[in-house]
Amino acid sequence: MAIDAGLAQSQLAYQAAVERWISAIRTEERLASATDSIPQVDQWERAHFQEEEARARALTAKKNYESALRQRFFQFR
Repeated sequence: MAIDAGLAQSQLAYQAAVERWISAIRTEERLASATDSIPQVDQWERAHFQEEEARARALTAKKNYESALRQRFFQFR
């Protein structure tokens, strides 16, 4: 079975979203060990919210990819 364009696009979007999420986690982790001032704590907190947003986007992309897979293999959404 050849992969169709919609499924391939969903897969790439999911992979990209996961990579952004991983990057956000690493940023938050890096900032967690450098919290010796109020501005650094603020940066760490912002990084946390960015990580949560990236996670939400990754989960949405995963759902879209799963839907594309169901459509591909079972012909339903």
